[in-house]
Amino acid sequence: MAKVLKSLCWTLFLTVLLLGIPKVAGAIANLFDYRAVDPDGAFAWLTVHHLAQTALFLAIIAITRRTVPLDFGLSWGDKKVGRQYVLRFTLVYSVCMIGSYAVMLLTKSFQPLSLPLTARNALGYLGFQLFLSGPSEELIFRAFAITMLGLVLKDRVFSGRASLANIAAAVIFGLAHVDFSLAPFRVSYSPMQVVLCVALGLFYGDCLEKSGSVFYPMMMHSIGNVLSVGSAIIITILGR
Repeated sequence: MAKVLKSLCWTLFLTVLLLGIPKVAGAIANLFDYRAVDPDGAFAWLTVHHLAQTALFLAIIAITRRTVPLDFGLSWGDKKVGRQYVLRFTLVYSVCMIGSYAVMLLTKSFQPLSLPLTARNALGYLGFQLFLSGPSEELIFRAFAITMLGLVLKDRVFSGRASLANIAAAVIFGLAHVDFSLAPFRVSYSPMQVVLCVALGLFYGDCLEKSGSVFYPMMMHSIGNVLSVGSAIIITILGR
């Protein structure tokens, strides 16, 4: 019972940390005025937010490694396994994305992007997705989360196919895509987005565990986001 309680308390603490630090990064991003460089709010706030949360977690990782010799997957690991994951992911994600967009267009359920699609907005948002979304979020929700959760969640389930640490990290990653505030209390989210984030999180985490590197999940995350956003931009432009 004491071991279970310890695991629950540690997992709860990490959940608060993983969801709280991005909120702190949001407060930092709110300190600046972006109207001169990004008048439509397409990418600048997101860029500063992700840079801030990356810096905060890198500091936490550095402090942690000074006291405990943990491997956060910050090397290239097994390059062959990593490349296979990236290639398989890109192929499968591309096929699924084409299928989903085809269904949305046929059923006329596609929602065009609401932002003005100027060159600055499109390039800025795509640049953010390519260079910051994957590296920042995978550092946090895979490299840090799985490593720290793995200190207490050591078991594997589903005939050894998935670790409890990976599952917990994926669920927290899904929760990170729930928009909430305390004053006033408000919760809003897209069920499909949360489910997709958890599913992708499991795959990214499996790649981290099998390859021993967070760099390959970073690549997959960024590739997936660029494919999705790029396709949405193209379809929105063509539909006008």
